[in-house]
Amino acid sequence: MFESISEKFSSIMRDLSGKGKISEKNIEDAVDQIKIALLDADVNLRVVRRFINGTREEALGEKVLKAVDPGQMFTKIVYDRMVNLLSAEEHQELELKGPDTTTTILMMGLQGSGKTTTSAKLALSLKKKGRRPMLVASDLVRPAAITQLQVLGEQVDVPVFTIDGCKDPVKVAKEGLAYAKKNQYDVLIVDTSGRMHLDEVLMNEIQRISKAITPDETIFVADAMTGQNAVTIAKEFEEKVGISGVILSKFDSDTRGGAALSLRSVVGKPIKFIGSGEKMEDLDPFYPDRIASRILGMGDVVSLVEKAQETIDQEEAIKLQEKMKKNTFDLQDYLDQLRQMDKMGSMDKLIEMIPGAAGQVSADDIPLDELKREKAIILSMTPQERSNYRLIGPTRRKRIAKGSGVSVAQVNRLIKKFEKMKNTMRKLTKNKKYQKMLQNQMGF
Repeated sequence: MFESISEKFSSIMRDLSGKGKISEKNIEDAVDQIKIALLDADVNLRVVRRFINGTREEALGEKVLKAVDPGQMFTKIVYDRMVNLLSAEEHQELELKGPDTTTTILMMGLQGSGKTTTSAKLALSLKKKGRRPMLVASDLVRPAAITQLQVLGEQVDVPVFTIDGCKDPVKVAKEGLAYAKKNQYDVLIVDTSGRMHLDEVLMNEIQRISKAITPDETIFVADAMTGQNAVTIAKEFEEKVGISGVILSKFDSDTRGGAALSLRSVVGKPIKFIGSGEKMEDLDPFYPDRIASRILGMGDVVSLVEKAQETIDQEEAIKLQEKMKKNTFDLQDYLDQLRQMDKMGSMDKLIEMIPGAAGQVSADDIPLDELKREKAIILSMTPQERSNYRLIGPTRRKRIAKGSGVSVAQVNRLIKKFEKMKNTMRKLTKNKKYQKMLQNQMGF
Protein backbone atom coordinates (compact mmCIF):
# COMPACT_ATOMS: atom_id res chain seq x y z
CA MET A 1 0.00 0.00 0.00
CA PHE A 2 1.11 3.60 -0.67
CA GLU A 3 4.11 2.33 -2.68
CA SER A 4 4.18 5.29 -5.07
CA ILE A 5 3.77 8.14 -2.58
CA SER A 6 5.99 6.44 0.01
CA GLU A 7 8.87 6.15 -2.46
CA LYS A 8 8.58 9.85 -3.35
CA PHE A 9 8.38 11.02 0.27
CA SER A 10 11.29 8.77 1.26
CA SER A 11 13.41 10.29 -1.50
CA ILE A 12 12.51 13.86 -0.47
CA MET A 13 13.34 13.19 3.20
CA ARG A 14 16.63 11.45 2.33
CA ASP A 15 17.75 14.42 0.25
CA LEU A 16 17.13 16.86 3.10
CA SER A 17 18.44 14.68 5.92
CA GLY A 18 21.86 14.52 4.25
CA LYS A 19 22.34 18.28 4.47
CA GLY A 20 24.03 19.88 7.48
CA LYS A 21 22.44 23.21 6.64
CA ILE A 22 19.16 23.98 4.87
CA SER A 23 18.30 27.12 2.95
CA GLU A 24 14.90 28.59 2.15
CA LYS A 25 15.37 27.35 -1.43
CA ASN A 26 15.95 23.77 -0.16
CA ILE A 27 12.66 23.96 1.75
CA GLU A 28 10.75 25.48 -1.18
CA ASP A 29 12.05 22.72 -3.49
CA ALA A 30 11.07 20.02 -0.98
CA VAL A 31 7.60 21.51 -0.47
CA ASP A 32 7.05 21.66 -4.25
CA GLN A 33 8.04 17.98 -4.54
CA ILE A 34 5.63 17.09 -1.69
CA LYS A 35 2.86 18.96 -3.49
CA ILE A 36 3.46 16.98 -6.71
CA ALA A 37 3.60 13.70 -4.74
CA LEU A 38 0.25 14.42 -3.07
CA LEU A 39 -1.44 15.43 -6.32
CA ASP A 40 -0.08 12.31 -8.05
CA ALA A 41 -1.56 10.30 -5.17
CA ASP A 42 -5.02 11.68 -6.08
CA VAL A 43 -5.34 13.67 -2.84
CA ASN A 44 -8.12 16.29 -2.79
CA LEU A 45 -6.83 19.64 -4.12
CA ARG A 46 -8.05 21.67 -1.13
CA VAL A 47 -6.41 19.18 1.24
CA VAL A 48 -3.13 19.48 -0.68
CA ARG A 49 -3.22 23.29 -0.50
CA ARG A 50 -3.84 23.31 3.27
CA PHE A 51 -1.12 20.72 3.86
CA ILE A 52 1.45 22.53 1.70
CA ASN A 53 0.71 26.02 3.05
CA GLY A 54 0.91 24.83 6.67
CA THR A 55 4.13 22.89 6.04
CA ARG A 56 5.79 25.80 4.22
CA GLU A 57 4.80 28.31 6.92
CA GLU A 58 6.13 26.16 9.75
CA ALA A 59 9.26 24.98 7.92
CA LEU A 60 10.39 28.46 6.87
CA GLY A 61 10.36 29.61 10.49
CA GLU A 62 13.50 29.74 12.59
CA LYS A 63 12.65 26.32 14.06
CA VAL A 64 14.02 24.52 10.99
CA LEU A 65 16.56 26.96 9.57
CA LYS A 66 18.39 27.29 12.89
CA ALA A 67 17.89 23.73 14.15
CA VAL A 68 20.88 21.57 15.07
CA ASP A 69 19.65 18.94 12.56
CA PRO A 70 17.38 20.85 10.13
CA GLY A 71 16.70 17.76 8.01
CA GLN A 72 15.26 15.84 10.96
CA MET A 73 13.28 18.89 12.10
CA PHE A 74 11.70 19.25 8.64
CA THR A 75 10.84 15.54 8.63
CA LYS A 76 9.16 15.93 12.03
CA ILE A 77 7.07 18.86 10.78
CA VAL A 78 5.89 16.87 7.74
CA TYR A 79 5.20 13.82 9.95
CA ASP A 80 3.15 15.84 12.47
CA ARG A 81 1.10 17.43 9.71
CA MET A 82 0.56 14.04 8.08
CA VAL A 83 -0.72 12.58 11.37
CA ASN A 84 -3.05 15.56 11.76
CA LEU A 85 -4.28 15.06 8.19
CA LEU A 86 -5.13 11.41 8.87
CA SER A 87 -6.50 11.56 12.39
CA ALA A 88 -9.57 12.70 14.23
CA GLU A 89 -9.07 14.04 17.74
CA GLU A 90 -11.59 11.58 19.15
CA HIS A 91 -13.84 8.61 18.30
CA GLN A 92 -11.09 6.86 16.33
CA GLU A 93 -12.23 3.55 17.85
CA LEU A 94 -15.70 2.00 17.70
CA GLU A 95 -18.11 3.34 20.31
CA LEU A 96 -19.17 0.08 21.96
CA LYS A 97 -21.59 -0.22 24.86
CA GLY A 98 -21.07 -2.56 27.78
CA PRO A 99 -21.41 -6.34 27.26
CA ASP A 100 -24.90 -6.34 28.83
CA THR A 101 -26.27 -4.02 26.14
CA THR A 102 -26.51 -4.50 22.37
CA THR A 103 -24.39 -2.12 20.30
CA THR A 104 -25.83 -1.64 16.81
CA ILE A 105 -23.58 -1.02 13.81
CA LEU A 106 -25.11 -0.04 10.47
CA MET A 107 -22.90 -0.81 7.45
CA MET A 108 -23.34 1.32 4.32
CA GLY A 109 -21.65 1.66 0.95
CA LEU A 110 -21.94 1.27 -2.78
CA GLN A 111 -22.19 -2.12 -4.48
CA GLY A 112 -18.74 -3.59 -4.99
CA SER A 113 -17.14 -1.70 -2.12
CA GLY A 114 -16.67 -4.91 -0.12
CA LYS A 115 -19.34 -4.06 2.43
CA THR A 116 -20.61 -7.63 3.03
CA THR A 117 -17.11 -9.09 3.39
CA THR A 118 -16.10 -6.20 5.65
CA SER A 119 -19.15 -6.83 7.85
CA ALA A 120 -17.97 -10.42 8.43
CA LYS A 121 -14.39 -9.27 9.04
CA LEU A 122 -15.61 -6.77 11.62
CA ALA A 123 -17.66 -9.48 13.33
CA LEU A 124 -14.59 -11.70 13.60
CA SER A 125 -12.47 -8.82 14.93
CA LEU A 126 -15.03 -8.10 17.67
CA LYS A 127 -15.39 -11.79 18.46
CA LYS A 128 -11.63 -12.03 19.08
CA LYS A 129 -12.00 -9.24 21.63
CA GLY A 130 -14.53 -11.27 23.63
CA ARG A 131 -17.72 -9.82 22.14
CA ARG A 132 -20.79 -11.82 20.98
CA PRO A 133 -21.56 -10.37 17.53
CA MET A 134 -24.44 -11.23 15.25
CA LEU A 135 -24.85 -10.33 11.57
CA VAL A 136 -28.11 -9.24 9.93
CA ALA A 137 -28.70 -9.74 6.20
CA SER A 138 -30.67 -6.63 5.20
CA ASP A 139 -29.32 -6.53 1.65
CA LEU A 140 -32.38 -7.85 -0.19
CA VAL A 141 -31.48 -6.34 -3.57
CA ARG A 142 -28.24 -7.93 -4.72
CA PRO A 143 -28.66 -11.54 -5.84
CA ALA A 144 -27.00 -14.03 -3.47
CA ALA A 145 -26.13 -11.27 -0.95
CA ILE A 146 -27.85 -13.20 1.85
CA THR A 147 -26.13 -16.45 0.86
CA GLN A 148 -22.77 -14.69 0.73
CA LEU A 149 -23.21 -13.31 4.25
CA GLN A 150 -24.33 -16.73 5.53
CA VAL A 151 -21.23 -18.38 4.04
CA LEU A 152 -18.96 -15.72 5.55
CA GLY A 153 -20.80 -16.04 8.86
CA GLU A 154 -20.02 -19.76 8.91
CA GLN A 155 -16.35 -19.03 8.18
CA VAL A 156 -16.02 -16.70 11.17
CA ASP A 157 -18.48 -18.72 13.31
CA VAL A 158 -20.89 -15.80 13.78
CA PRO A 159 -24.69 -16.28 13.42
CA VAL A 160 -26.54 -14.51 10.60
CA PHE A 161 -30.14 -13.35 11.08
CA THR A 162 -32.44 -13.66 8.05
CA ILE A 163 -36.18 -13.82 7.37
CA ASP A 164 -37.08 -16.23 4.56
CA GLY A 165 -39.12 -14.61 1.81
CA CYS A 166 -39.14 -11.17 3.43
CA LYS A 167 -38.91 -8.24 0.99
CA ASP A 168 -38.69 -5.47 3.59
CA PRO A 169 -35.10 -4.71 4.72
CA VAL A 170 -36.37 -2.49 7.54
CA LYS A 171 -38.36 -5.38 9.02
CA VAL A 172 -35.33 -7.69 8.81
CA ALA A 173 -33.12 -5.15 10.61
CA LYS A 174 -35.75 -4.38 13.27
CA GLU A 175 -36.52 -8.03 14.06
CA GLY A 176 -32.80 -8.82 13.95
CA LEU A 177 -32.21 -6.25 16.68
CA ALA A 178 -35.05 -7.69 18.80
CA TYR A 179 -33.59 -11.19 18.37
CA ALA A 180 -30.09 -9.99 19.32
CA LYS A 181 -31.36 -8.35 22.52
CA LYS A 182 -33.42 -11.39 23.47
CA ASN A 183 -30.49 -13.78 22.92
CA GLN A 184 -27.87 -11.51 24.52
CA TYR A 185 -25.74 -10.74 21.47
CA ASP A 186 -23.84 -7.61 22.47
CA VAL A 187 -22.99 -6.35 18.94
CA LEU A 188 -25.38 -6.31 15.98
CA ILE A 189 -23.86 -5.67 12.53
CA VAL A 190 -26.45 -4.82 9.88
CA ASP A 191 -25.40 -5.34 6.25
CA THR A 192 -27.48 -3.13 3.94
CA SER A 193 -27.96 -3.09 0.19
CA GLY A 194 -25.72 -1.05 -2.07
CA ARG A 195 -26.13 0.34 -5.57
CA MET A 196 -23.86 0.83 -8.55
CA HIS A 197 -24.32 4.58 -8.01
CA LEU A 198 -26.01 6.91 -5.53
CA ASP A 199 -29.78 7.31 -5.82
CA GLU A 200 -32.72 8.44 -3.71
CA VAL A 201 -34.16 4.92 -3.35
CA LEU A 202 -30.91 3.72 -1.75
CA MET A 203 -30.72 6.70 0.58
CA ASN A 204 -34.37 6.42 1.63
CA GLU A 205 -33.98 2.71 2.38
CA ILE A 206 -30.91 3.27 4.57
CA GLN A 207 -32.57 6.24 6.29
CA ARG A 208 -35.58 4.07 7.17
CA ILE A 209 -33.37 1.27 8.52
CA SER A 210 -31.36 3.79 10.55
CA LYS A 211 -34.54 5.29 12.02
CA ALA A 212 -35.87 1.83 12.92
CA ILE A 213 -32.77 0.57 14.78
CA THR A 214 -31.11 3.88 15.88
CA PRO A 215 -27.54 2.59 15.35
CA ASP A 216 -24.68 3.47 17.69
CA GLU A 217 -22.28 3.44 14.74
CA THR A 218 -23.03 4.19 11.08
CA ILE A 219 -20.03 2.93 9.15
CA PHE A 220 -19.41 3.83 5.52
CA VAL A 221 -17.38 1.19 3.67
CA ALA A 222 -15.30 2.76 0.90
CA ASP A 223 -13.16 1.10 -1.73
CA ALA A 224 -9.72 2.67 -1.17
CA MET A 225 -8.79 2.07 -4.81
CA THR A 226 -11.47 4.48 -6.08
CA GLY A 227 -9.57 7.47 -4.65
CA GLN A 228 -11.43 10.79 -4.87
CA ASN A 229 -14.63 9.01 -5.92
CA ALA A 230 -14.73 7.32 -2.50
CA VAL A 231 -14.37 10.71 -0.80
CA THR A 232 -17.20 12.24 -2.87
CA ILE A 233 -19.56 9.34 -2.12
CA ALA A 234 -18.69 9.40 1.60
CA LYS A 235 -19.57 13.09 1.70
CA GLU A 236 -22.97 12.33 0.11
CA PHE A 237 -23.70 9.62 2.69
CA GLU A 238 -22.66 11.95 5.52
CA GLU A 239 -24.99 14.70 4.30
CA LYS A 240 -28.02 12.48 3.65
CA VAL A 241 -27.72 9.70 6.24
CA GLY A 242 -24.91 10.65 8.59
CA ILE A 243 -21.84 8.51 9.21
CA SER A 244 -19.78 8.04 12.37
CA GLY A 245 -16.73 6.56 10.70
CA VAL A 246 -15.21 4.92 7.65
CA ILE A 247 -13.71 1.53 6.87
CA LEU A 248 -11.40 1.55 3.86
CA SER A 249 -11.64 -1.80 2.08
CA LYS A 250 -8.96 -3.07 -0.35
CA PHE A 251 -6.46 -0.81 1.41
CA ASP A 252 -3.65 -3.26 0.71
CA SER A 253 -4.14 -2.73 -3.04
CA ASP A 254 -4.16 1.08 -2.83
CA THR A 255 -0.80 2.23 -4.23
CA ARG A 256 -1.68 5.94 -4.29
CA GLY A 257 -3.47 6.74 -1.01
CA GLY A 258 -5.75 9.55 -2.20
CA ALA A 259 -8.82 8.31 -0.29
CA ALA A 260 -7.01 7.79 3.02
CA LEU A 261 -5.27 11.18 2.85
CA SER A 262 -8.42 13.11 1.91
CA LEU A 263 -11.32 11.50 3.79
CA ARG A 264 -10.87 12.92 7.28
CA SER A 265 -10.33 16.51 6.05
CA VAL A 266 -13.16 16.50 3.50
CA VAL A 267 -15.80 14.43 5.34
CA GLY A 268 -14.74 15.22 8.90
CA LYS A 269 -15.10 11.62 10.05
CA PRO A 270 -12.39 9.21 11.21
CA ILE A 271 -11.15 6.14 9.37
CA LYS A 272 -11.67 3.38 11.93
CA PHE A 273 -10.43 0.25 10.14
CA ILE A 274 -8.62 -0.75 6.97
CA GLY A 275 -9.01 -3.94 4.95
CA SER A 276 -5.45 -5.24 4.65
CA GLY A 277 -6.01 -8.45 2.66
CA GLU A 278 -8.48 -11.05 1.46
CA LYS A 279 -8.53 -13.25 4.58
CA MET A 280 -11.21 -12.79 7.22
CA GLU A 281 -8.49 -11.82 9.73
CA ASP A 282 -7.30 -8.98 7.47
CA LEU A 283 -9.07 -6.05 9.12
CA ASP A 284 -6.77 -3.74 11.07
CA PRO A 285 -7.44 -0.71 13.27
CA PHE A 286 -6.42 2.52 11.55
CA TYR A 287 -3.53 4.16 13.40
CA PRO A 288 -2.78 7.59 11.83
CA ASP A 289 0.71 7.85 13.36
CA ARG A 290 1.72 4.43 12.03
CA ILE A 291 0.34 5.12 8.55
CA ALA A 292 2.15 8.48 8.49
CA SER A 293 5.39 6.67 9.37
CA ARG A 294 4.90 4.24 6.49
CA ILE A 295 4.13 7.02 4.02
CA LEU A 296 7.32 8.87 4.99
CA GLY A 297 9.38 5.68 4.68
CA MET A 298 10.00 5.51 8.44
CA GLY A 299 8.49 2.03 8.78
CA ASP A 300 6.10 0.80 11.46
CA VAL A 301 8.00 -1.18 14.06
CA VAL A 302 5.07 -1.22 16.51
CA SER A 303 2.76 -2.97 14.05
CA LEU A 304 5.56 -5.35 13.06
CA VAL A 305 6.09 -6.41 16.68
CA GLU A 306 2.32 -6.73 17.20
CA LYS A 307 2.08 -8.99 14.15
CA ALA A 308 4.86 -11.13 15.61
CA GLN A 309 3.15 -11.28 19.02
CA GLU A 310 -0.14 -12.33 17.40
CA THR A 311 1.45 -15.28 15.63
CA ILE A 312 4.20 -16.31 18.04
CA ASP A 313 3.26 -18.05 21.26
CA GLN A 314 5.39 -16.71 24.13
CA GLU A 315 5.99 -20.13 25.65
CA GLU A 316 7.05 -21.52 22.29
CA ALA A 317 9.35 -18.52 21.76
CA ILE A 318 11.03 -19.12 25.13
CA LYS A 319 11.48 -22.82 24.29
CA LEU A 320 12.95 -21.84 20.94
CA GLN A 321 15.40 -19.46 22.62
CA GLU A 322 16.50 -22.25 24.98
CA LYS A 323 17.02 -24.56 22.00
CA MET A 324 19.14 -21.93 20.30
CA LYS A 325 21.18 -21.46 23.48
CA LYS A 326 21.74 -25.22 23.91
CA ASN A 327 22.41 -25.70 20.18
CA THR A 328 19.49 -28.15 19.83
CA PHE A 329 17.64 -26.08 17.19
CA ASP A 330 16.73 -28.56 14.41
CA LEU A 331 15.17 -28.59 10.96
CA GLN A 332 11.67 -29.10 12.40
CA ASP A 333 12.14 -25.87 14.36
CA TYR A 334 13.28 -24.14 11.18
CA LEU A 335 10.18 -25.42 9.35
CA ASP A 336 7.99 -24.08 12.18
CA GLN A 337 9.62 -20.65 11.82
CA LEU A 338 8.96 -20.61 8.07
CA ARG A 339 5.30 -21.38 8.80
CA GLN A 340 5.19 -18.56 11.37
CA MET A 341 6.39 -16.16 8.66
CA ASP A 342 3.46 -17.22 6.48
CA LYS A 343 1.02 -16.41 9.30
CA MET A 344 2.38 -12.88 9.66
CA GLY A 345 1.09 -11.97 6.21
CA SER A 346 2.46 -11.11 2.81
CA MET A 347 6.09 -10.12 2.44
CA ASP A 348 5.08 -6.76 0.93
CA LYS A 349 3.20 -5.86 4.13
CA LEU A 350 6.11 -6.84 6.35
CA ILE A 351 8.67 -4.94 4.27
CA GLU A 352 6.79 -1.65 4.46
CA MET A 353 6.85 -1.88 8.27
CA ILE A 354 10.65 -2.03 8.31
CA PRO A 355 12.23 1.45 8.74
CA GLY A 356 14.09 2.56 5.63
CA ALA A 357 12.86 -0.36 3.51
CA ALA A 358 10.21 1.58 1.57
CA GLY A 359 11.39 2.05 -1.99
CA GLN A 360 14.65 0.23 -1.23
CA VAL A 361 13.48 -3.37 -0.80
CA SER A 362 10.58 -5.20 -2.41
CA ALA A 363 9.11 -8.67 -2.09
CA ASP A 364 10.90 -9.49 -5.34
CA ASP A 365 14.20 -9.15 -3.45
CA ILE A 366 13.14 -11.88 -0.99
CA PRO A 367 13.72 -15.43 -2.32
CA LEU A 368 10.14 -16.63 -1.63
CA ASP A 369 10.44 -19.48 -4.14
CA GLU A 370 13.53 -20.70 -2.32
CA LEU A 371 11.74 -20.60 1.04
CA LYS A 372 8.85 -22.64 -0.43
CA ARG A 373 11.37 -25.09 -1.82
CA GLU A 374 13.06 -25.39 1.58
CA LYS A 375 9.71 -26.22 3.19
CA ALA A 376 9.11 -28.93 0.59
CA ILE A 377 12.57 -30.40 1.22
CA ILE A 378 12.10 -30.54 5.00
CA LEU A 379 8.61 -32.04 4.61
CA SER A 380 10.18 -34.86 2.56
CA MET A 381 12.42 -35.78 5.51
CA THR A 382 11.59 -38.29 8.25
CA PRO A 383 11.12 -36.98 11.83
CA GLN A 384 14.52 -38.48 12.73
CA GLU A 385 16.22 -36.64 9.86
CA ARG A 386 14.62 -33.34 10.85
CA SER A 387 15.84 -33.72 14.44
CA ASN A 388 19.36 -34.74 13.38
CA TYR A 389 20.45 -33.50 9.96
CA ARG A 390 23.78 -35.36 10.30
CA LEU A 391 21.89 -38.58 9.48
CA ILE A 392 21.24 -37.31 5.97
CA GLY A 393 23.89 -39.00 3.86
CA PRO A 394 24.11 -39.26 0.05
CA THR A 395 21.41 -41.96 -0.31
CA ARG A 396 18.96 -40.10 1.91
CA ARG A 397 19.66 -36.85 0.07
CA LYS A 398 18.73 -38.50 -3.24
CA ARG A 399 15.47 -39.79 -1.71
CA ILE A 400 14.61 -36.37 -0.21
CA ALA A 401 15.38 -34.61 -3.51
CA LYS A 402 13.11 -37.00 -5.41
CA GLY A 403 10.32 -36.65 -2.83
CA SER A 404 10.39 -32.85 -2.91
CA GLY A 405 10.90 -32.44 -6.65
CA VAL A 406 14.27 -30.70 -6.38
CA SER A 407 17.88 -31.52 -7.21
CA VAL A 408 20.36 -33.10 -4.79
CA ALA A 409 22.39 -29.86 -5.05
CA GLN A 410 19.42 -27.90 -3.64
CA VAL A 411 19.11 -30.34 -0.73
CA ASN A 412 22.85 -29.92 -0.09
CA ARG A 413 22.47 -26.13 -0.17
CA LEU A 414 19.70 -26.19 2.44
CA ILE A 415 21.72 -28.41 4.79
CA LYS A 416 24.80 -26.15 4.46
CA LYS A 417 22.66 -23.07 5.07
CA PHE A 418 21.09 -24.66 8.15
CA GLU A 419 24.51 -25.68 9.51
CA LYS A 420 25.77 -22.11 9.12
CA MET A 421 22.58 -20.77 10.74
CA LYS A 422 23.06 -23.02 13.79
CA ASN A 423 26.60 -21.77 14.28
CA THR A 424 25.47 -18.14 14.03
CA MET A 425 22.64 -18.75 16.51
CA ARG A 426 25.00 -20.33 19.01
CA LYS A 427 27.27 -17.29 18.90
CA LEU A 428 24.37 -14.82 19.20
CA THR A 429 22.74 -16.57 22.16
CA LYS A 430 25.98 -16.28 24.11
CA ASN A 431 25.68 -12.51 23.72
CA LYS A 432 23.68 -11.24 26.73
CA LYS A 433 23.07 -7.84 25.15
CA TYR A 434 21.47 -9.53 22.13
CA GLN A 435 19.29 -11.74 24.36
CA LYS A 436 17.99 -8.74 26.28
CA MET A 437 17.20 -6.86 23.06
CA LEU A 438 15.34 -9.91 21.66
CA GLN A 439 13.26 -10.27 24.83
CA ASN A 440 12.35 -6.57 24.85
CA GLN A 441 11.27 -6.66 21.20
CA MET A 442 9.03 -9.67 21.74
CA GLY A 443 7.47 -8.18 24.88
CA PHE A 444 8.76 -10.79 27.34
